[in-house]
Amino acid sequence: MVGAPRAEIGVFGGSGLYQLLDDAETVPCPTRYGDPSDVVTVGVMGGRRVAFLPRHGRAHTIPPHRINYRANLEAMRILGVRRILAPCAVGSLQVSIAPGQFVVPDQFVDRTHGRADTFLDGPRVGHVSAAEPYCPELCHTLVTAARAESVTVHETGTLVVIQGPRFSTRAESRWYAASGWHVIGMTGYPEAVLARELGICYAAIALVTDHDAGLAADPTVAPVTHEQVLAVFAQNIARVRQVLERAVGALSAPPACNCRAAPAAAGILDP
Repeated sequence: MVGAPRAEIGVFGGSGLYQLLDDAETVPCPTRYGDPSDVVTVGVMGGRRVAFLPRHGRAHTIPPHRINYRANLEAMRILGVRRILAPCAVGSLQVSIAPGQFVVPDQFVDRTHGRADTFLDGPRVGHVSAAEPYCPELCHTLVTAARAESVTVHETGTLVVIQGPRFSTRAESRWYAASGWHVIGMTGYPEAVLARELGICYAAIALVTDHDAGLAADPTVAPVTHEQVLAVFAQNIARVRQVLERAVGALSAPPACNCRAAPAAAGILDP
């Protein structure tokens, strides 16, 4: 895309986060995988050039299973993004993780199906490692930024990604919790793996909005509703923005991690 504004850091907006940058330029960014969820806005945040894309669209018209994840990641790559911060709304699976708190996952479990989840459909063949799916440098920066903003943050956790758009049954929620997993959402996969295939650093910061299908230990906790997710996110949107801005401003340049080497390690020569 010749002449497009460039950005070094990308942010995907989740449920409730549809606008991020002030005085930003709007950039349509079609890709070989189709159009991304919306136009990308490019501006300055924390002294850095940032590209923002709401993964559900600005009017929240795209459900999680219909998001064109490959186009979204490809659009960021076209604009020169080498690091992506991915805020999202999640439900808690554990009593110790309460609504209003933040979690920076270090692992995910994929429970989705039918999503276009790789750039390697042939003739290119490669097998990217997902053992450590999130960039450790980005994760550390997000945790540090959250603590500096006096936000309660869990510095590790396993994110279960379900297909959606429905929420879990009580049996499913108990199963995930009994497995020792921590939070549950609908958009964390395949974003993280697609970013790794492109050699882009990626980390999620999850705002806990609910307790999924309720808590077995406390029958007074009701199952989540869509209205609850949006309401809790709206109550915390200022804190999400503050953490993102602090994290963006604190990132080292260039990255000190080895995420960029992931494609070559997988045998992918031209990500």
